[in-house]
Amino acid sequence: MTHSEDNHLPKHVAIIMDGNNRFAKKKHLQKGDGHREGKNVLDPIVEHSLKVGVKALTVFAFSSENWNRPQYEVDLLMELLKDTINEQIPRMEKFEISLRFIGDRSRISPELQDLMLHAEQRTAKFCNMTLTIAVSYGGMWDIADTAKRIAEQVKKQQLEVDQIDSDLFGKMISLGDLPPVDLLIRTGGDYRLSNFLLWQCAYAELYFTQTLWPEFNVQELEHAFGVFSGRERRFGKTSEQIQQEK
Repeated sequence: MTHSEDNHLPKHVAIIMDGNNRFAKKKHLQKGDGHREGKNVLDPIVEHSLKVGVKALTVFAFSSENWNRPQYEVDLLMELLKDTINEQIPRMEKFEISLRFIGDRSRISPELQDLMLHAEQRTAKFCNMTLTIAVSYGGMWDIADTAKRIAEQVKKQQLEVDQIDSDLFGKMISLGDLPPVDLLIRTGGDYRLSNFLLWQCAYAELYFTQTLWPEFNVQELEHAFGVFSGRERRFGKTSEQIQQEK
């Protein structure tokens, strides 16, 4: 099923990949195995998104709050991230996908920071799709960090206070050069945003599923796209106005 010409396809999809630990408990796996299983689910989701014409896919791998998890789990997640990046670089080159990372890198090991930068530089020229992995990321941090950078420009007289508006802010925040998020998917059965892409998801359609992330598949992704295409997106207008514009 290809939707590339279809207006009903989300241009930018964001996923909160939740439920790895519960999957491990359900399957009586060892500690950490849920995260290992979850890592393998991403590839078919990326490939299918590319195939149907999604322009940007952003996934929540590790939140600013996840630093509070037990140390062994934090270490494992960082190790898996390193493996993921090393595996993804050749795949990004094969499919001509640009790989990016968003989040506060100051808490990440210098070795991993270097690897992230290397992956970004190697894939920067590709434009079939942008895959963004949010690591050490929080939406409130993102908004505060953008405000801080704008304040620095005002202080250096590179920017007038009167020039600051939501358009400028939207360009300067993480992913500001990509379309806003159209569809936010959360696996694992919780109904909250968990501080993910708060600015970028202002008008996103939300899709929540009980499916745990290691069990999420292309069929369910297609179902989410179907649900998305059946929703009327009004952006503050009335249904009548939207119909007239069509």
